[in-house]
Amino acid sequence: MNPCVAHRGWSGDAPENTLAAIALAAADPDISMIEIDVQLSRDGVPVVIHDNCLDRTTNGSGRVKDFTADELRRLDAGSWFSPAFAGQIIPLLSEVLELTQGKKLLDIEIKTLPGLYPGLEEKAVELIRKFDMQDQVVLTSFDHYAVAKAKALAPEIKAGPLVSGRPLKLVEMVEELGGSVLAIDYEYLTAETARTMHERGIQVVAWTVNSLADIRAVAELHPAIQICTNYPQHWKQVCRGW
Repeated sequence: MNPCVAHRGWSGDAPENTLAAIALAAADPDISMIEIDVQLSRDGVPVVIHDNCLDRTTNGSGRVKDFTADELRRLDAGSWFSPAFAGQIIPLLSEVLELTQGKKLLDIEIKTLPGLYPGLEEKAVELIRKFDMQDQVVLTSFDHYAVAKAKALAPEIKAGPLVSGRPLKLVEMVEELGGSVLAIDYEYLTAETARTMHERGIQVVAWTVNSLADIRAVAELHPAIQICTNYPQHWKQVCRGW
């Protein structure tokens, strides 16, 4: 049965990347991993939010990097989703680690570009080690320099690239980064790629697979593919026969 990864927490039922969404996923024994996104505040604190700007998922406006952690935490990160979640805040990475410690695996996406968040990898690794979660965490990023840097800083932590498309020499690319994980847009994933990665010991995460039909199609490619979805209940219907 393909493992389930809750994308930005259980983001179909609660506002993404909030403690509410992460707690929902953490409480479900069927969910194997929770995916979150981490950036840096102006004062260098790792915070959990997807967009580089605040406008879509908070009542604030502007770039995450231009606000201190305290300023970011005064924003409402839940009302946009539903009035029931008014008052949800942008979590610190430390809070998410504390919440999930010993409960769930975490896929932490390093949301950066070259030069955008100097020191983000170091600070993420420092917190992961502080909570003794090296075996519980996977680090991924579209910035492949960040992946290589994370592996150099912490060889004991699993890491790998995020990919949208079908690059040539995909296996070689992952291995040259020191990676053991490939997070790939499900639309570009094939049975051959999944099989090859599995044979080379590379964990495949397919994102973001939301419909019942797409979950079924990805699951049929290979049983080891981890299915990253906003709707774990849809994964349950397909993979657990709900």
